[in-house]
Amino acid sequence: MDNQKKKCNSKNHSEINAIIYCNECKKYFCNKCHNYHSEMFNDHKVINLNNLNDIFIDKCKEIDHINKLEFYCKDHNTLCCASCITKIKDEGYGQHSGCDICHIKYIKDEKKNKLKNNINKLEELSNQIEQSINELNKIYEEMNKNKEELKLKIQSIFTKLRNVLNEREDKLLSDIDNEYDNIYFKEDIIKTNEKIPNKIKKSIEKGKIIEKEKEWNENNLSSLINDCIIIENYINDINKINNNIKKSNINKDNKIEYNIEEEEINN
Repeated sequence: MDNQKKKCNSKNHSEINAIIYCNECKKYFCNKCHNYHSEMFNDHKVINLNNLNDIFIDKCKEIDHINKLEFYCKDHNTLCCASCITKIKDEGYGQHSGCDICHIKYIKDEKKNKLKNNINKLEELSNQIEQSINELNKIYEEMNKNKEELKLKIQSIFTKLRNVLNEREDKLLSDIDNEYDNIYFKEDIIKTNEKIPNKIKKSIEKGKIIEKEKEWNENNLSSLINDCIIIENYINDINKINNNIKKSNINKDNKIEYNIEEEEINN
């Protein structure tokens, strides 16, 4: 029953939606009329339309049809009222005027005889649908399990791929460092030897002082000889630096390149 379309039967409230139906009065009432009706007829059986759930009201569901449901339409398998079967078709009237119609008392035995068979069919269908739902639930659970397993597998594969790629990257970066260190020289060599020129200048100055020393006796002999050794070592260090610089100049145009093929990346 479409209670949203039902309006109050009071002329003063005909545009207000009904909230109850009284079986004794056979009328619909809005919230305003409901209070008055309840006070006047507190023993009447009313149906709350807001909580309507497959509740049967012995009145036609069509708007403005005030007749009882006394007829049965065989074509549409539905109950209808006198307004539904009238030959006048206007504003909701005569919807079943051309149908095979009979009074409800003539289908009582037919419906009663079919009832037991229909109950059995419903029970069978109920068992079938319950079984089907259980099977669907099992299928869903299995599919969901397979989905999660597949996701975990993909995550595992990509975790391994990332680990392999990281290891490969670290190895290549380390190889590049080693290659450049072998061809050129390390940055720490420059930093270590940055102070050597100043030391050399001091050694030159000290060497000139030693050179001017006229007497090399036991008192200053070890000191003078040690200063001479330092100067000799500085000369060796300078030669090494010069060799490294020459080596770098020779190899400065020999840039290291790393080429990788798409097939290798795929592998």
